[in-house]
Amino acid sequence: MITSSLTNAQRAEVLIHALPYIQKYNNKILVVKYGGNAMINEELKNAVMGDIVLLSLIGVKVVLVHGGGPEITEMLTKTGKKTEFVDGLRVTDKETAEIVQMVLAGKINKSLVGLLQSKGGKSIGLCGLDGSMIKAKKLDERLGYVGEITDVNVSPILDVLEKGYIPVVSTVGCDDEGNVYNINADTAASRIAAELKAESLISMTDISGILRDKDDPSTLISKIYVSEAPMLMREGIISGGMIPKVECCIEAVRRGVNRVFIIDGRIPHSIIIEMLTDEGIGTMFVSGGNYGH
Repeated sequence: MITSSLTNAQRAEVLIHALPYIQKYNNKILVVKYGGNAMINEELKNAVMGDIVLLSLIGVKVVLVHGGGPEITEMLTKTGKKTEFVDGLRVTDKETAEIVQMVLAGKINKSLVGLLQSKGGKSIGLCGLDGSMIKAKKLDERLGYVGEITDVNVSPILDVLEKGYIPVVSTVGCDDEGNVYNINADTAASRIAAELKAESLISMTDISGILRDKDDPSTLISKIYVSEAPMLMREGIISGGMIPKVECCIEAVRRGVNRVFIIDGRIPHSIIIEMLTDEGIGTMFVSGGNYGH
């Protein structure tokens, strides 16, 4: 560990350097969309949970929104169900929807709650069904119970924050008939952040941010105005699986989230590096260009 080689004076310097950032985020809401490698690798998972507890203890109201694609696939395989994807989205029949609910709202959600609490945090698990938080309808008949969000009610999240807990939200939704839908975690995090009027949304991914040259990490674009994003898509700089992620980032900014970050979840403590240092390590989306500022 690097900390053992720091003198007390250096540790003090680090904290003083972080002070303006701590002041900026004190009592503000930060939504973290948690997924990818940081969710599978135990060491990274521990680092993320530690970061979230630290931010919570210094007065940031952190909301953790998670998916769990790999674990859903693993459970479906165990039960002998084949996984089929259309346009990158999992085809979800009634039985699959039940398994999604069980894995997301049960196993993953509660294990994250337990992990946060083992680090000294106070946490409560929620899913989109609680308090009708995420209302949904079928996105596409071909996909079955894959949901398009029709309404988000963040009252349960605000209630939990108000009591000093870290809400951990799994992204399943329901309709008025009680049907359960699998909801894309990026989409859900974007909408939840907007409804909460969050200061920032951090999306953890398995890439280092948006690169001008995907093979050259030194070409990281650290700041993108939402008005520039369509051009970057046309140029192929934002492509493939990053397009829907970036569209969620843009949507969050347009709906009023001040800053949205795509960061590399494979780097330990990437959340802290992004939040509490000058340099940061990912790509930040902000409004600007044709959309004000």
